[in-house]
Amino acid sequence: MTAWRREIHIDDLPPELLHQAETPATGQTWQEGLRNWAEQELKRGRKSILDTAVPEFEKIMIETALKHTGGRRRDASILLGWGRNTLTRKINELGMDHPDDGED
Repeated sequence: MTAWRREIHIDDLPPELLHQAETPATGQTWQEGLRNWAEQELKRGRKSILDTAVPEFEKIMIETALKHTGGRRRDASILLGWGRNTLTRKINELGMDHPDDGED
């Protein structure tokens, strides 16, 4: 008698389901979420919304890249398509510089 597995692994799924798994649970892409945020801000009468959005976007991208690289700035800068000096400048501009950041 053949033993049956009781677990389903991601590799067991057909390709069409794998692509669906990449869709956020909210049913929105990040672009749609950003569009909704911008529309809400403008409806509220806010101005200069890029002054809010761009630094937050950069901060999220930097934090995510640093997390992905274990804090290695050189590697994070490559992931972001920046030079290391640009990454360091952005971290300082955004007030993200902490002594426990992984320097390399």
